Amino acid sequence: MDVYEAVKSRRAVRGFAPDRKVSREVLERVLSAAAWSPSGSNLQPWHVYVMTGAPLAELKKRAGERVAARDAWDEREYEMYPSALKSPYGERRSAFGKERYSALGVAREDWEARQRAASANWQCFGAPAALFCYIDRDMGRPQWADVGMFLQTVMLLLRDEGLHSCPQMAWSVYRKTVAEVLSPPDGLILYCGMSIGYEDVTVGYVRTGRAPIEETVTFVEDSVSPSHAA
Repeated sequence: MDVYEAVKSRRAVRGFAPDRKVSREVLERVLSAAAWSPSGSNLQPWHVYVMTGAPLAELKKRAGERVAARDAWDEREYEMYPSALKSPYGERRSAFGKERYSALGVAREDWEARQRAASANWQCFGAPAALFCYIDRDMGRPQWADVGMFLQTVMLLLRDEGLHSCPQMAWSVYRKTVAEVLSPPDGLILYCGMSIGYEDVTVGYVRTGRAPIEETVTFVEDSVSPSHAA
């Protein structure tokens, strides 16, 4: 797949075909190639666990039990968003939420319906494979950026394999449940999960737009004065 096509077709898919399995061979190929992602001084600060089959089913079961019991979320180990999002970030987040729940037919004031929709996160939207990415709690902001570049590389490589994904910081609030199944070392922080699989094309979606390049990019370059123009 052309890299431009991979970038433009990558999106957070929230509906996977549960019966279409993802082979370990494909996952190993993707993650082996993603290891070439850039990182400062080659620290490679990502720690990845990949779950399929019975272990993933067990995690979904435990997470589902917590949802059903209305169990309180685990305390976050990092701030997902600033408490006050200034413009234009607050507007972009609000627009995303409106598009997301409108596509599901969920009214903004229907909190119960919004919670039910959110709970699909912890079932990996039906995906047969999931990745959980940890980072050492001693790492700094540059290393968190390295992890982001690694995850983006993984998602683009998955597109080349005909697969889709959904990165999910939502798993950070059920981190203790994930740890019960994975038993990661104490020194690691769960950054996110990632659902992986083949898209269920019967699930409708609205593609979230992007800001025009003029809002996010400034070109600083030579200018040609009229007297020197050819």
